[in-house]
Amino acid sequence: MFSSKYIVTSILFLLSLATSNAGTFGTRAVFAVPRGGGLFGGKNDEVTKTDAPDGLPEYPAMTKEEVEAWLDHIPVFGVTDDKGQGVVLRPDNDTSVLYFFISPIMANNTMNQLKATSPDMDLRVSAFSLGKIWFSMLGDGARKEVILKAPGSEEGSPSSGVEYRLVPDTRDLLGARMLLTMNPEDQEKLKEKGEMTPEIAQEAIQKAMTESPKFNATYNEIPVFLISQMRMQKPGDEGGEPVQLLPMYFSLQNMVSTWQQFMSQAPADVQGTEPAINLMSLHEMVDLMQKESPIDFRNVVLIPSAPVGEPGDAVSAGGTPS
Repeated sequence: MFSSKYIVTSILFLLSLATSNAGTFGTRAVFAVPRGGGLFGGKNDEVTKTDAPDGLPEYPAMTKEEVEAWLDHIPVFGVTDDKGQGVVLRPDNDTSVLYFFISPIMANNTMNQLKATSPDMDLRVSAFSLGKIWFSMLGDGARKEVILKAPGSEEGSPSSGVEYRLVPDTRDLLGARMLLTMNPEDQEKLKEKGEMTPEIAQEAIQKAMTESPKFNATYNEIPVFLISQMRMQKPGDEGGEPVQLLPMYFSLQNMVSTWQQFMSQAPADVQGTEPAINLMSLHEMVDLMQKESPIDFRNVVLIPSAPVGEPGDAVSAGGTPS
């Protein structure tokens, strides 16, 4: 858990993100930990929870269908031809890769690189539901047979050796690494200086790039951020009691901006509350959802990224497209 405003503010400064572009969702944010539900609990009459030996509630595992529905509203983006068929890249002779991107801008940058090397190809960026492709393409052990065709050819051959890679926004990947590597000593340096100096910035970035214990891969290691005090509230069914949801974000900037927006409207005595930021891996979280857990994932909502400006580089398009 990361709760220092100095660290969070410094990370956002280093990522050069504007704080005015908060993500939106069709619910109202509530900043309180619900009674009786702990950090993750909430009201859900259709789910029966049990008590673990240590006294914490244990919520039943979610089914594959529930996980798919939970991910269904999340768009991911890929480069396709005019028929909607995915473009497979071959970075070497032995590897075939189909990329999906959390960021549509990164997908668009990759498409432009491919067009520059293959101008005759009619390419576009297409959106896919993360829930629809998770278990068939992105989950552990997923192997989906596809037909590989050369550009402009109608003939193809079946292959089950295609790798499917989900690529996070490079800014959020760096933000996750910084959260894992910035420590109280870094906080004291910031307090002493009173501002982010070039030396501190360079040291923080270098530390994040070389010392982070997680999120060192550029694909299939997707950071998900949450603030433990944050809740969203949606109306209950048929006039019932409102339901509190714990929001989780792909975008660190979206999350912090949303927190700042609502805290600015909060009573004066709570406006100084520091956000307790937590960090999880999407793949690890999906695995956890399919087991009994003290986390009530049925009352968790995943928030898609909202645009906040130009992200990092595209995936290198130096391979041969198929």
